Amino acid sequence: QFSTLGENVTALAVGGDFDDCQRMVKSAFRDQELRARITLTSANSINIGRLLPQSFYYFEAWARLGGADAANDSNILFSVPSGNFGNLAAGLMAKAMGLPGVRFLAATNANDEVPEYLDTGHFRPRPSQQTLSTAMDVGDPSNLVRILHLYDHDLDRLRGDLSGRSITDEETRECIRRVYHATGYILDPHSAVGFQALEEELARRPKERGILLSTAHPAKFAEVVEPVLGEAIPLPPELASCLERKREVTPMPPDAPALKEFLLKG
Repeated sequence: QFSTLGENVTALAVGGDFDDCQRMVKSAFRDQELRARITLTSANSINIGRLLPQSFYYFEAWARLGGADAANDSNILFSVPSGNFGNLAAGLMAKAMGLPGVRFLAATNANDEVPEYLDTGHFRPRPSQQTLSTAMDVGDPSNLVRILHLYDHDLDRLRGDLSGRSITDEETRECIRRVYHATGYILDPHSAVGFQALEEELARRPKERGILLSTAHPAKFAEVVEPVLGEAIPLPPELASCLERKREVTPMPPDAPALKEFLLKG
């Protein structure tokens, strides 16, 4: 989508994965010479300005389920499809701001560093694995630092509010298929990870009520969803119009100096 906007938007095609991109951006932010010459900011969850507004819809969802009355009856469990853990950090910030009666589930794909950390107490960042839920293919999520700071690095206290589950690609496909045949609703791969994890967690905690934070229109991941369902997914007009435009990208190696050179030329 970004590659078709043109005008004052330049899309870079980095020959690497999410972790490479994030490393390059953070390197740019730390570069004093670069920051003295141009203004830098980020629209993703590196920027706290992304997390603050995200925290509000946890309050909205809580209110729609009955607010304080719901909290008195049972806990509300938010299942959050998680890659860089910004959205989840926003939810935990909402709880710290006073949102009562809620708990959180970090739903990940095969990149299960955080569920493993919650289980073992040892965090092992590693190269990301490619999965069907590509936006969550993160091997070293940057917002875990924020989450741990929020909990004063008290793992036991964090475990009281957060659990984690890892879902395989095959489980993701089966969830998309099962939910569609049961309800007619089409999940994208990221939402399917969250839904499958939520079902598994609620089976262990029947007194909780679940809310899934869905992520994207399934047509954006037609190459995954359509073979599972055996039928085409209609494109929303907004997405279709993007695909009709010319795609313009600038190739770039996964290299911080290359990004710096590009930014200074711009």
